[in-house]
Amino acid sequence: MVYYKTILDERRPRTDGIYPIVIRITFNRQNTTISTGTRVEKQYWDEKSCQLKSNHPNYSAINPSVLEAFLKVQRAVHLLNDANEFSFEALREQLTEKKPVIIRNISFYDFAQGIIKDMLEVNRVGNAIVYRTAVNRLTDFCDNKKLKFTQIDYAFLEKFKRALIKDGAKPNTVGNYFRSIRALYNKAIKFKIVDRSYYPFIDISIKTEKTAKRAIPVGQLKKLGMVFLEKNSPTWHARNYFLLSFSLIGISFTDLAYLTSRNLSDGRLRYKRRKTHKEYDIKLTDLASHIFGLYRGRNSKYLLPILHANIIPDSMEAKKIIAQWIKTTNKWLKRLAQNNGIQEEVTTYVARHTWATTAKRLGYSNEVIAEALGHEYGNKITNIYLDAFDKEVIDSLNEKVLEGLYLK
Repeated sequence: MVYYKTILDERRPRTDGIYPIVIRITFNRQNTTISTGTRVEKQYWDEKSCQLKSNHPNYSAINPSVLEAFLKVQRAVHLLNDANEFSFEALREQLTEKKPVIIRNISFYDFAQGIIKDMLEVNRVGNAIVYRTAVNRLTDFCDNKKLKFTQIDYAFLEKFKRALIKDGAKPNTVGNYFRSIRALYNKAIKFKIVDRSYYPFIDISIKTEKTAKRAIPVGQLKKLGMVFLEKNSPTWHARNYFLLSFSLIGISFTDLAYLTSRNLSDGRLRYKRRKTHKEYDIKLTDLASHIFGLYRGRNSKYLLPILHANIIPDSMEAKKIIAQWIKTTNKWLKRLAQNNGIQEEVTTYVARHTWATTAKRLGYSNEVIAEALGHEYGNKITNIYLDAFDKEVIDSLNEKVLEGLYLK
């Protein structure tokens, strides 16, 4: 059995207090280490969780690099184990690609499961779920878990696409499946499992449709805010979360769930979006402050009582809890809308679209709206100017979007 973990290598004392982050591999009671190429001060290393602390000044840059090194070791270990050829020497050769192990008999399904397992172990749950869904759909289609990479050719993929369309899959869903399968095929090429000459995606077009705009008139939104709801009822919570998202420029439900008191300072909310890692700095509006106040003290860690305090961030359990909350919240939002004569669809995601649409109707430019939402707009030259937008412009825009919106 091979064991491996990320550690801070403190075997040799350092006068500067900076130690290398390494991956320690144990096999047959023997140890070796693989460098991640990163060195940090001891105070920034969490020995219990074996990872860099989030308060490190360069956490956002260093952490992905360390995770990638860990994943590379995991994948190499899995490949060598499957081939019954594991040794420290073989592992180093596999990592340096001097003499990669070629396992041409491994199936697409088995290889994909290994990649998905790696992602789950480092809490890359979102990508893991996307990959798993695509792999399961492909496996169901061909009814063959022993499918080889060389069997996935142009004709096979076209037949798969036609079957998806026949089953009612939308173009964007088909596109998501094909992008995931393509990504896994590319990884297999890099691991020398299949030769690049078999690559089947050169002539495969992956089309997507523009997402339909989903927004409700701001007048209807104000109407929802004035409806009397019983405190602590499911509908009361659903409306609070929806209006909170709207008042914070369409913050996603997932990002709402992870907010802590550390994200609040000087009357502003500062957070990094989990999906894009984009940093946001938003002035707290009276409405947002009021809603946060309604939940003060209900959770020892998070601002909202969505995730329990001991949950492992970005874990599969956390992902499932948030998904269930979104489903439940959308159910109650739908009932709230129907009971108040609102025909438009009201969901957690609609808050972001409604904010952008309201800002546009107020006459603000696409550049300012894109900056507020954290999107890039225009070409690189335009984006240079966008960086210069004063926070006051975005703050003023948000206040005007929320003008007249109250919570009863």
